[in-house]
Amino acid sequence: MLTTRLNGQEVQKSATDLLIYSVPQIIAFCAQFTPLAPGDVIATGTPEGVGHRRNPPLWMKPGDVLEVEISGIGTLRNRVVDEKA
Repeated sequence: MLTTRLNGQEVQKSATDLLIYSVPQIIAFCAQFTPLAPGDVIATGTPEGVGHRRNPPLWMKPGDVLEVEISGIGTLRNRVVDEKA
């Protein structure tokens, strides 16, 4: 399961079996052309629940905390900062 939370509120949830390629296949493919290290991010697209498609739209702002969790792998947690900072 892939779950996205913004400030602790679940905003996306989708099964990883809906991906065209499995998480291990994606990691193995990327490792063929670049060294991977803990904390690296591999972007695969996004499940339903994108901010501009919400009513009202939901946008991240500086200070927000975004978490993306994949069951059995872990959680990536980042604080949003202003790109000018």
